[in-house]
Amino acid sequence: MSVNKVILLGYVGSDPDIRYPEKGRAVAFLSLATNDYYAATGTEVTEWHRLVMGGENAELAEKYIRKGTRLYVEGRLKSREFDDKFKVHRRVTEIIVDRVELLGRSSTDR
Repeated sequence: MSVNKVILLGYVGSDPDIRYPEKGRAVAFLSLATNDYYAATGTEVTEWHRLVMGGENAELAEKYIRKGTRLYVEGRLKSREFDDKFKVHRRVTEIIVDRVELLGRSSTDR
């Protein structure tokens, strides 16, 4: 048995990038920031996550999600490799979102 499950609660870093790889099928790409606080050092570290939403979630992102939106997401990790435009080999890990809930906006974004 194995499990690939991710649960995140954070703030959207920029407006979603919506693409249509197939007619009538939207895919949304966006970043989500989460913070960890380390009491021993009194520091807070921000971690950025790349989210990928398809189908109804992508349509929701296109209509309602903007920079500063607070999100709860559930999904799974997926890694992929590619060569960028400069022929540099890259590896990215993304969260494929299965469930998303909008929780409001950042208090500094009003």
